[in-house]
Amino acid sequence: MSNQYLMGVDVGTQSAKVVIFDLDGNVVCEGKQSLRKMDIPAPLLAEHPDDDLWDSLKVAFHQAMTRFAQRGGKGSEILAMGVCIIRCCRVLLKENGELAYPVINWMDKRLNKPYEYIDAYQGVRYVTTTSGYITHRLTGEFKDTCANYIGWWPMDNDTLDWSTDPEAWKSCNLTREQVLDVVKPGEILGYVTEQAARQIGVPAGIPVVATAHDKAVEALGAGSLDEGVALISLGTYIGAMVHGHANVKDARNFWPFQASIPGRYLYECMGVRRGMWTISWFRDQFGAAALADANDQGVSIEELLNREASAVPAGCEGLITVHDWAPPSEAEFRKGAMIGFDGRHTRAHMYRSVLEGIAFTMKNHMDKMAEELKVPFKHLIISGGGANSDLFMQIFADVFGVPTSRNVMKGSASVGCAINAGMAVKAFDSYEQAIGKLVKMGDKFTPNLEHHQFYNALNEQVYQKVNRHLDPLLQALSPLVD
Repeated sequence: MSNQYLMGVDVGTQSAKVVIFDLDGNVVCEGKQSLRKMDIPAPLLAEHPDDDLWDSLKVAFHQAMTRFAQRGGKGSEILAMGVCIIRCCRVLLKENGELAYPVINWMDKRLNKPYEYIDAYQGVRYVTTTSGYITHRLTGEFKDTCANYIGWWPMDNDTLDWSTDPEAWKSCNLTREQVLDVVKPGEILGYVTEQAARQIGVPAGIPVVATAHDKAVEALGAGSLDEGVALISLGTYIGAMVHGHANVKDARNFWPFQASIPGRYLYECMGVRRGMWTISWFRDQFGAAALADANDQGVSIEELLNREASAVPAGCEGLITVHDWAPPSEAEFRKGAMIGFDGRHTRAHMYRSVLEGIAFTMKNHMDKMAEELKVPFKHLIISGGGANSDLFMQIFADVFGVPTSRNVMKGSASVGCAINAGMAVKAFDSYEQAIGKLVKMGDKFTPNLEHHQFYNALNEQVYQKVNRHLDPLLQALSPLVD
């Protein structure tokens, strides 16, 4: 084993993961712990129960460090850890840094508006992000990355610091005293305290390094820096993004966010809310019979569903899935839908239709971004657990009509964390060198041109027109059931 390592700390909507890499990008070991089911106190609200982010992360740390020790590793050989936590959440802290209220998840409709104090928030001293909270847990510092402030925050994305415009603070209903100090990606936030070290099983004093918001860290870890190369991140929220050099002020079809490289920007179009969650939902709600069949065949239920769906023709013989299980803020009345059922359709058709619906939705959003940027997509990189599916990878290639690949490490946020951590402690001379060492390309999928032509016709003639026909009905339905 090498004697120098970097740690990537990645907490998403569904799980917490800690990965230890050597300086050549090889995964030495990892720990992973699922988060608990979200609390839904009312429609369109979503909160993480108790102190779930930290509790899950502690388990993941202990798993990783136990496996690291079993392989002969020593805690003193870990140079630094990069920390990437779910973006677009709101965290309310007491004076001592403890939670004053459960973490409000990005799917909660309260995040569509500026912070507003209510009686349930008694004792709030700081309003911050999930990365600010976990940074405090690890280091005791009230600091955060400047690149995880998306939405109603007075962040200046040109200076990479808090705004000096009083109107920006007023519009967000915040004051400077309510927020944390910020540093840039690749800079040290603080060092693991003795108290945190006892809780997570790592040595005190390890540098904790700022990254960015989770999708930006994934983009860095996927290596998608070249023009015309887009990353599609398959998470609970499915996002698509490309790197850029300018903070575009008047974009219509994408948002310019701070990238995980200071001074660079990430252009991200609209995505799919509850994207991979929808696949898990289908498996859990309709997979009982499939699970029995999977057990009989000695495979996982995911592998069985992918096998079955691979035998279904492109287009699912007319079965179409509309992915609005979690509607966009501008159309909260929308709901998910499957249309086109007839007697041919099986669970395999339904499963494949869910996958195709994600690909169609992403293509329609991404085409608008590519047209506005005047840079057509020439290659897709897919990250996240869904990239393990050969079927899903081929569907993306066929729908978009461009080569599509996945990296060896499907969860590229952990790689991005390690890159930022390595830059902070000068393990690498440049981000380009770090990417060359840590990002390892995997399988490549070539589009089937016949399928691509059919998908284009299905998308243009049917899929793109579904919302305009369903919206009036769903607008009438929403007040009756919500």
